[in-house]
Amino acid sequence: MDANPLVVQCPFYKLQNEEFALKGKWHEDFFKNDNPIVLELGCGRGEYTIGLARKFPEMNFIGVDIKGSRMWTGAQEALKDGMKNVGFLRTNIECIHQLFAEDEVAEIWLTFSDPQMKKATKRLTSTYFMERYRKFLVDGGIINVKTDSNFLATYTKYMCEKNGLAILSLTMDLYKDFAQPLPIKGEMSEGQRGSSPLTSIRTYYEQMWLDRGIPIKYIKFALPKEGTLEEPNIEIPVDGYRSYNHEVVSTRTTGK
Repeated sequence: MDANPLVVQCPFYKLQNEEFALKGKWHEDFFKNDNPIVLELGCGRGEYTIGLARKFPEMNFIGVDIKGSRMWTGAQEALKDGMKNVGFLRTNIECIHQLFAEDEVAEIWLTFSDPQMKKATKRLTSTYFMERYRKFLVDGGIINVKTDSNFLATYTKYMCEKNGLAILSLTMDLYKDFAQPLPIKGEMSEGQRGSSPLTSIRTYYEQMWLDRGIPIKYIKFALPKEGTLEEPNIEIPVDGYRSYNHEVVSTRTTGK
């Protein structure tokens, strides 16, 4: 990882003692251009980061994760293919607001994040994280959530509704809905869907859920800089699974 020029590593302890050198300088010092920056938080092996970078060469993409052993796969592929609009950042996502300056990021992707059904502040779509994203996301910046989890999709929908965040697209069964016209504001036309990153890029985990017959959910919303954010106080049925071949041990049936 240290030898890969596309990888930036910033462990938590470094942020306690010094300012992150690339904060506010990603365009100038890393990408060497002014193209919009898009983050994938919790990028895993980097399939979505690389897939997006290939489809949108006029934009810059950064995959963020703490697990270097997973990220290494995507970072090596990007380096081998000579990709100039992709990078990887190894760090704790809780610290993400310390690594980017105000208005430095245009869009965020959250692909198959852990739903964190026990504690809301750990969810990447919680108001706890929304406040962090606001510190570096442009006003009205887009957040895309692609997930197998009914719990996380439902929670995210309630979170948006509670805080008046504009939901631009929502489906609880992506591949079924994409087989026919979608009556959703801001969604692409039928002719555009074949090249959509929503269906044409599939991560390792996404294919795993699809193979188990679990529908994929997608929600896209805009996050304004202003306004007080509050957590929704609604009980949501928990998912009946957590990961491949592992069932939920807890006897809880709902969560907030």
